Amino acid sequence: MTDNRLNIKLEFAKEVVKDAGAYIKAHMSDTLEISEKTHFDDLVTNLDGEVQDAIISKIQELFPHDHILAEENNIRHDINDGNVWVIDPIDGTTNFIVQKDNFAVMLAYYESGVGKLGLILDVMKDTLYWGDGDTTYKNDAQIRLSVAPLSQSLIGVSAYMYRTNAGGLLDLSHQSLGVRAIGSAGIEYTNILDGKIWGYFSNLSPWDYAAGAILIAPFGYVTVQLDGSPMSFDGRQMMMSIPKQQLEILSRPIKN
Repeated sequence: MTDNRLNIKLEFAKEVVKDAGAYIKAHMSDTLEISEKTHFDDLVTNLDGEVQDAIISKIQELFPHDHILAEENNIRHDINDGNVWVIDPIDGTTNFIVQKDNFAVMLAYYESGVGKLGLILDVMKDTLYWGDGDTTYKNDAQIRLSVAPLSQSLIGVSAYMYRTNAGGLLDLSHQSLGVRAIGSAGIEYTNILDGKIWGYFSNLSPWDYAAGAILIAPFGYVTVQLDGSPMSFDGRQMMMSIPKQQLEILSRPIKN
């Protein structure tokens, strides 16, 4: 990366995300305060809020003119308006509570709607995926991904979308070797980067896909709504992250 300004923000973001992961690990055996948000299986803990508050505080201290779009506490900002950090403090909170595994810290940085930096920390594996939209790394090693055909691959799915055939996803899965449902968008994106799945289909909010979309872009992936239109970064949307060069193999358009 030749832009020194972005380099500074990248190194800052790496440190912030790693600190967040270390904080979660240090406190994950504490007695958690667990609350429901929209449904009994849509959970949030006190650690979600604490981690998010810490990240926001550090951003505001060093980059006071930047904006925040974050999962907790209804912190919203138009992704197209200026410099925007997108935060998911614990992605896969239910996994974190029940499994103590398969959850991530995610942070992205956008300028006027263009993704500049994406970071996903697989907390329990202590593995950081990071990139600038042109190159993506796993810890210190550059990722070189060769995308297999759908017929030779697995796909990552939302369990609800799969079992209800939302968007024709169940039908599409018959063209693959099968499906896997993890329960964390961040971990699903790392599975794409590790070559474990061909693509990912889910119903996501902006903080769920902001970092992942940047990290998979260098490998010819697009992150779009099921009808192929751009993501709005405003509310939940049924979406897909798939190889653009393989769009034509779909037997019929994915539908809403």
